[in-house]
Amino acid sequence: MAYVPEMSRRARSVELWATLKAPGRTGIEDLVDSLHQYAKHFAGELQKQGFQICNEVVFNQVLVACDHAEQTRTTLENIQQSGDCWCGGAIWQGQPVIRVSVCSWRTDEADINESVAVFVKARMAARATS
Repeated sequence: MAYVPEMSRRARSVELWATLKAPGRTGIEDLVDSLHQYAKHFAGELQKQGFQICNEVVFNQVLVACDHAEQTRTTLENIQQSGDCWCGGAIWQGQPVIRVSVCSWRTDEADINESVAVFVKARMAARATS
């Protein structure tokens, strides 16, 4: 055990412990709850704008689609190129989707509303090119 590479690694768990210890149990609970609420808000606002929400939002992930696959792909490219917010792509039940992950403790309702506006603008541009 004294001669294997694992023994030369620093105590990686200390950083995780400190991250969890600082806010405490209720702080972590509040964070998880707020990420979920913001993800649900994001999904609701996108749905109001005519986007399809493909999943049930049970934590912080929202899967979004447009009217058809090519429009979804182009909208995602437009969002990523805008530099205003970041989303990844995924395949959901054989179809391309935009994957939104609400994962920052600093995210607030204004950020989400701004991001929804970016989605709308990106989809408008996608529609103009198809």
